[in-house]
Amino acid sequence: MKHDIFFSISQTPDVNGETPSERQMFENYFQQLKHADKLGFGVGWIAQAHLSTETQKLNANPVVPHWQGEVGLCTDFPQLAMESFRQTKDIEIGSAVISILASGGPIAQAERIANTVQFLSLLDDNRKLYVGFSAGRFEFMARPYGISPRNSWEELAWKVIRGQIFQEASEIFLRLLNGETISSGDIRETYLTRENFRSDEEWQQFSDQYCSHNDASPADKIHLPNRYNFEQISIIPQHWNRKQLQLVAGTHDPVAQEFVNTILPVRVFNLSITSPEVIDQTHERMSIHYHPDGGNWQRSFMPRTSFVFINDEPGLTSEQQSKAAEQEAKQALQAYWNALEGTIDPEKVTKAANNALIGNPSEVAEQIVARFHPEDTIMAWFDFFNHDCDRVCRNMTAYMSKVVPLVEQILEART
Repeated sequence: MKHDIFFSISQTPDVNGETPSERQMFENYFQQLKHADKLGFGVGWIAQAHLSTETQKLNANPVVPHWQGEVGLCTDFPQLAMESFRQTKDIEIGSAVISILASGGPIAQAERIANTVQFLSLLDDNRKLYVGFSAGRFEFMARPYGISPRNSWEELAWKVIRGQIFQEASEIFLRLLNGETISSGDIRETYLTRENFRSDEEWQQFSDQYCSHNDASPADKIHLPNRYNFEQISIIPQHWNRKQLQLVAGTHDPVAQEFVNTILPVRVFNLSITSPEVIDQTHERMSIHYHPDGGNWQRSFMPRTSFVFINDEPGLTSEQQSKAAEQEAKQALQAYWNALEGTIDPEKVTKAANNALIGNPSEVAEQIVARFHPEDTIMAWFDFFNHDCDRVCRNMTAYMSKVVPLVEQILEART
C-alpha cells in the first residue's frame, strides 16, 4: 500500500472560525510539505483553484453562494510546484487538479507544463511532476475564458456539452505535450446523440431547440462547432524529459477516461466517497484501456482521496482519543457542507464520515485494512477545515509512524 498526501490550501473559516492570511496559509503549507517529505509520503497533491470564490458570490447565479473565504489559494500550480521541489528532497508533487479550460485553455496549459518539467529536470532529474487535469472544480472558474453556452440549445444541454469541451481540450493538451504539430482541423469533432443524455425527454428538448433555430430536420446526431480554432502550432520546449511527467485525468466519465488513453498514458483519480462497485469497474476498464506506453495497469495508479481525522494527542486514553477524533470529524464535515450548500444535510455528513478515516491510530489502521485493497494508494487529507498547523503535522506523524506500520503488520499477518 502506498501513501500520498493532499494539501487543500483552502482559506476558509475552520471549526473555530479562524481564517489565516494568505501569507500564513502558504507558510502552513510549506511547513506541512517539508514535514511530509521527512515522513516519507510519496506524492504531495496540491488543490488547484482559479479566481476568487468570494467575488463569484456577487454574480447573478453564483456556483457556490454560501462559501466563506477562498476555496483554494493555489492558482498557479507550476510556480508552486517548482518552489515545492526546491524546498524538499524526496517527495514528488502533483496537481489535484488544474483546469485545462481556464487560464488560457489547453494550449497555454500544455506549454506551462512542458516548461515546468524542463525546469524540474535541471533541479532534479529523478523526481516526477504529476499533473491531474480536468474541466475544473467549479464552473465559474472557466466562464471568463469563453467556456459558456453560445446559444439557447447549448444552454439546454450545457452539462453534456461541457464534458465534450473537456474531451476536445484534452486532445489538444495531450497531443501538444506529446510533441505533435496540430491544427484545430486535426481535433475530434463534436456530435451529440441520444446516448449523451440521461433521458429521451432531455434529448428531444435539445434536438427540438437546435432544429427550430437552425432550420434543420431531426437527426440521430447533431454536430456542434469546436471551441478552439487555430492553424498549425506546436509548443516550446520541444525536447524535455517526458518520463518526468505523469498525467492523471480528473474525470469519472468512462468515455473520457478511455479517450485520453488513446493518446498518452493517463491515470485517473477517485474519491473516498466513491462506491466500491464504481472503483472496481474503473480498475477493470483501465486494465483494458490504459495506454500501453504506461505499462500494465496497477491499482496504485488510481490514488483514492480520504479525509483523515486521527487523534494521537498526549494525555488522552485510547478511548478518549477515539471520541475526540469523532467529534473533530463531525465538526469539520458539518462546516464543509454548510459552507458548500448553506445547510447541514445530516445524511451527507454521515455518508462522508462513514468513508473517512476517524479514530486513534489503531482504529484508523483497522479502517484502512477493511476499506482499501493492499495495493491501493491512499491520498490522505489532513488539513480539512483545520488551520492548526502544528496539530496537522502531529496527525501526519501519527499516521506515518503508527498507522502505516500497523497496517503493514496486519496485512503481513494475513498472508
